[in-house]
Amino acid sequence: MREFDYQRAHDVTGAVALLGTDPDARYLGGGTNLVDLMKTGVERPARLVDVRELPLDQIETTPEGGLRIGATVTNGDLAAHPEVRRRYPALAQAVLAGASGQLRNMATVGGNLVQRTRCGYFTDVTQPCNKRIPGSGCPAIEGEHRNHAILGASDHCVAVHPSDMAVALTAFDAVVRFETADGPGQLPLAGFYLPVGDTPHRETALPPGALITGVTLPPAPVAARSRYRKVRERASYAFAIGSLAAALDVRDGVVRDARLALGAVASRPWRAAAAERVLTGAPATAETYAAAADAELAAARPLPHNGYKVDLVRNLVVAVLTELAEESAR
Repeated sequence: MREFDYQRAHDVTGAVALLGTDPDARYLGGGTNLVDLMKTGVERPARLVDVRELPLDQIETTPEGGLRIGATVTNGDLAAHPEVRRRYPALAQAVLAGASGQLRNMATVGGNLVQRTRCGYFTDVTQPCNKRIPGSGCPAIEGEHRNHAILGASDHCVAVHPSDMAVALTAFDAVVRFETADGPGQLPLAGFYLPVGDTPHRETALPPGALITGVTLPPAPVAARSRYRKVRERASYAFAIGSLAAALDVRDGVVRDARLALGAVASRPWRAAAAERVLTGAPATAETYAAAADAELAAARPLPHNGYKVDLVRNLVVAVLTELAEESAR
């Protein structure tokens, strides 16, 4: 392992100053992703700035009726919080589906948002990878890509984003708060992750040296009736091969509001805006749900060995929306 400096930050301003704009420095939260990547040589930071003890570990209700979640809140505390479970149950379910209990007790909200892909070519330093070494190529396109992207990919990268939590946050229009040397800023999660394009190594729109300080969820009454469903290759802890965060408001047999986001289908959590447009104002029927899924998946460009994801996602959308509509009718 490469030698590195380690410094513990005691306040947000100090943390940002310690990191500066050094491209070889990293913030360290729970370390559940970063430390693994350091062990394999994918990440080789010259300095780690430990932010775990910063006063960013609270979950608070906003005056508008949303939630403000600190960046160092652990995934375990997030999933267990009564207001998260009551107002945004899909978020709690997503976090519980995301990892083992031990990992949830270490992993932080801020770190979860910026975790790196689990593509085998990215994590193997003997292989070329445009995310790791820009311009070196994407061997997954011709190689092993069964769990890779069907939406929003490019000729430069077909990896998927691994987070479950970020899928639910995307469905509910979360806003990421951050701090830089120039002061605080924020980004809607819809603009936080960059399209893969021809620069897959540029994953977020965070300014250089920015420290994520928290996430704000705006009030969303529809989110109280929501669900996260994850499909994986084994029942125990595993990354998704497809997932869905969905919320549905059905009144008098008509969809009044719908929120959908897909996971494990693109380089970022995928807001299913086309599906939402089809659903809103339409009859709450299986035919409508299938039409909504088809509208979203019309843009899918599967590779030779991951076309199964198109049918998987379609069936997932229909099944989850049917369940939510049945609950609304009770």
